[in-house]
Amino acid sequence: MLHGRVPPVKRVVLAGGSGTLGQVLAAHFRAQGWDPVVLARSPKPGEAGWDGESLGAWAARLDGAEVVINLCGRSVDCRYTAANRKILIDSRVKPTRVIGEAIARCANPPRLWMNASSATLYRHTYGPAWDESAANFGPEPEAKDAFSLDIIHAWEKAFYDAPAGSTRRVALRAAMVLGHGANSVLPVLCRLARLGLGGRMSHGRQFVSWIHEGDFARSIDWLIAHPELAGPVNLAAPNPLTNADMMRIIRKVVGAPFGLPAERWMLEIGAFFLRTETELIVKSRRVIPGKLLASGFKFQFPGFEPAVRDLLRA
Repeated sequence: MLHGRVPPVKRVVLAGGSGTLGQVLAAHFRAQGWDPVVLARSPKPGEAGWDGESLGAWAARLDGAEVVINLCGRSVDCRYTAANRKILIDSRVKPTRVIGEAIARCANPPRLWMNASSATLYRHTYGPAWDESAANFGPEPEAKDAFSLDIIHAWEKAFYDAPAGSTRRVALRAAMVLGHGANSVLPVLCRLARLGLGGRMSHGRQFVSWIHEGDFARSIDWLIAHPELAGPVNLAAPNPLTNADMMRIIRKVVGAPFGLPAERWMLEIGAFFLRTETELIVKSRRVIPGKLLASGFKFQFPGFEPAVRDLLRA
């Protein structure tokens, strides 16, 4: 009796994979029979250690891997002091550079390198949504987003300047990812709504771009399967909505009868005491996934309310 040859297990390397999105992707790949290798600064059992700055034993895990996905980056939920600015940039640029060096040394380099980026790069707008063809970048005084743009420009420059040879590169310009994780914003917004604090933030006209964590993982699958897709790709649902509509839907889903609004001056005071920045709330991020839609990708959750209901049921 002849037996067919068992195909080798595909390996994906998740740098910074111990965070919320990394855990989502690791579980997603594992369920499909892949071998996800997580690189973490404080590795748990089954993860590989690295410092995110220098080459080491971890680099051998990239040789022969199908895909490497870099998710590294310290949370921007902090005050933009001089010390924090350096940490925020270094935590993105240094891992990106060293991954590029590791790929360049591989005898059998990954076919695809996906590097985290952010849809925050696009200009603050209340008008038409931006897709990847838009070169409309630049700070807006109202949004106070100049430093965020500096971070993303440095991040993407390090990515494209890295010596990774012919490996295909995709910059994941992700919107707000809705999920269950400790760092996900949805549980926080639902908690505010249940406390009666789920009203509009500032004037409420600013747009919010978002994506369900399941569609985030499925879009990664799509990018792997479509070698014609390269460069920046927006990972965002096709229907951004205003902050006022977002909070109204959240109140509806959690059964909150009312939500007190937070005026801009309240947000400024709150941001000071919570050691964060109002840009995370007041910038109008209106982004659509032009490349994904044009290539035929179908979102399971294109609308915000069904996405929220699905996550709260799970």
